[in-house]
Amino acid sequence: MENPKISILIANYNNGHFFKDCYNSLMAQTEKNWEAIVIDDGSTDNSVEVIKDLIQQDTRFRFYQNEENLGYQKTLIKGISLSRADIFGRLDPDDAFTPNALEASIKAHLDFPEVGLVYSNFIFCDDLLVPTSAHKATQIQELDVSAYYNFAGEISHLATFKKAVYNQTSGIDIQNKKAEDKDIYMKMCEVAPVKYIDEDLYLYRVHAGGISTNSNTDKAYFWHWVALIKMAERRNVNIENLFLEKFVRKERYDFEIAQKDRKLSLLKKSRILKLLYKIGLFKAYKYL
Repeated sequence: MENPKISILIANYNNGHFFKDCYNSLMAQTEKNWEAIVIDDGSTDNSVEVIKDLIQQDTRFRFYQNEENLGYQKTLIKGISLSRADIFGRLDPDDAFTPNALEASIKAHLDFPEVGLVYSNFIFCDDLLVPTSAHKATQIQELDVSAYYNFAGEISHLATFKKAVYNQTSGIDIQNKKAEDKDIYMKMCEVAPVKYIDEDLYLYRVHAGGISTNSNTDKAYFWHWVALIKMAERRNVNIENLFLEKFVRKERYDFEIAQKDRKLSLLKKSRILKLLYKIGLFKAYKYL
């Protein structure tokens, strides 16, 4: 049996009610030689029943169940280990591909054999998967200071990996709870060039249960900075100023500094404090 050109990893937890859109988008692909590795991570809803019912007639789907809930990161790692293709990518069970997503990704990998990762634009959708807007990425040339922060969304969906290049990294960080994707994107950029496809290839569903949306947005942002700091440590880069600029509310910081300077100025002009300093009762005056 011919090996698939690409392996698609689908880690599911209680998203069976969305899976039909995910499934239909794979069935509609212009590239037919793929495999989908679907792993259910201990769902407590009817996900297993729904998924099995949909995929049972197509041998390109391989279904697995974790005996216990391992978490998204460990489940992805398991999927990578089970994949048979030289290229892999992930598809969340609540999202979908556009029809040419796999064909375009595979072509880019073949046209640019030196790259380790290929990524594209993606489309924001509502909870019914109706498009609302598109996120346009740009080509990352190198991991310079501007690229560090742009990883907030620069490399995102759809991202596909050459397994041989992925294996040169330390892999997915199981400790990073909500930005393991940003972490591995940075690691991939450190070992090989990356390639941007200026096409909208992924439908990203925004809904209340999303891992990095709505109430989880701030948590995802925190874990993004955890990934940034680890990357800075690997590359011996100081990103303190970048953190101050991007994470701390700059206007609030500037306001507080201005207030502090104003208060110090008033203290320095105080006749009482000057007098106390002269008679030795307020020695700290000279430090104002």
